[in-house]
Amino acid sequence: MTQENNPYDEPDSRTRPTGAPSHWVTPPPPPGSAGQPPQPSRPDPGGPQTNPNAQPYSHVDPSQEATRITNPQVTSTPAPPAAPAPSGAVPPPPGPHGQEVPTATDFLDRRAESAGFGPATWGWRGAVRKMSGGLISPPMGAAEVAFEQDRAMIQRDFDGPRTICFINPKGGAAKTTGVLAAGYTFGTVRGGGIVAWDNNETRGTLGIRGMRSTHRNTTRELLDNLAAFNNVYQSRIGDLGAFVRSQGDAHFDVLASDERPDVTGQIHADDFAQVHQLLERFYKVILVDTGNNMRAENWLAAADTADLLVVTSTVREDTGYSGLWMLDALQESGYADLKLKTITVLSDPSPKVDTNLARDLTEVYQQRTRGVYRVPFDPVLVAGSTVQYSQLSEETKMSWLKACAGMAHAL
Repeated sequence: MTQENNPYDEPDSRTRPTGAPSHWVTPPPPPGSAGQPPQPSRPDPGGPQTNPNAQPYSHVDPSQEATRITNPQVTSTPAPPAAPAPSGAVPPPPGPHGQEVPTATDFLDRRAESAGFGPATWGWRGAVRKMSGGLISPPMGAAEVAFEQDRAMIQRDFDGPRTICFINPKGGAAKTTGVLAAGYTFGTVRGGGIVAWDNNETRGTLGIRGMRSTHRNTTRELLDNLAAFNNVYQSRIGDLGAFVRSQGDAHFDVLASDERPDVTGQIHADDFAQVHQLLERFYKVILVDTGNNMRAENWLAAADTADLLVVTSTVREDTGYSGLWMLDALQESGYADLKLKTITVLSDPSPKVDTNLARDLTEVYQQRTRGVYRVPFDPVLVAGSTVQYSQLSEETKMSWLKACAGMAHAL
């Protein structure tokens, strides 16, 4: 599986990069320290008389000393005043000589960072721990650590609601199944606060592939009743339950597209904006399933609103080409930072796929998007019926966990 750089590896800023200029040096120790003989001070004739009992060395700020070493032309100037603290922020208590001392929050943060993920539960390491009754507790192996890191990435807090839009103008490109699999992953790992929305301009299949409900209301009925949610102080998420369909143990909801055969109208850009604004009030992550017409108003509105675009494609030449053509069109339309705002999920449509084609698609999408994630064939997703989340294979669950961690990192 090809993917973006590991989001959990942080560079060590204390190490000089290979090939760095020779003037990238560590500041020398202050005068009088070990390894450097003291130098007599020379009083300023025009300045005040110094105390003969005072220390003969003046303190030099190491940061200023490093600046003079790096660039001898820079003269020593007073440091600019610090930026004012944000309104309502509590400054850390001052310590001796003006140094900051750790707060209670700093203590808890440091404890949380050093806690790690606990003892191993997988493989032989977990077996040894279980058989010894915990007397022998080997640390987690690399695979289990990566698993826990992916879960932690998905569980991270955002500073507001996030919208992820799944796109490919070709039918059968695994958009709907991708939205359901991502909804299951985000829902079970985060514990809720997720909605999957079928933003098809006419009729989509998200409501058919997801779990059914006691009601048949869709986006169309929600639009007809938006006035009931105008009062932000009285409307409740429970009221929205009359329009969304709970996915049970998967811990996410589905908002289906119009399913009535007698309706000929379409969802427009204004309709999308109103529904999206409402969903942002009640959900933390909004997963948008799109139609196949990228010229439709609601399709363009979803692409404009999305915090992240997910290009879905199967390992087929026609679906792969369709996704690339769409990226070309978005690029020519002026979408900024398209690569940084987009990831790719490649799904195997059958147990055996063309390995050469899979490699070519991975390479080209790796150049066009920030990461490419491979998802194996799973009969539960390709059967065309209601997705039974409990029957998804472990390989499918792990692949989507990795893909959703990449989405969370991109957000």
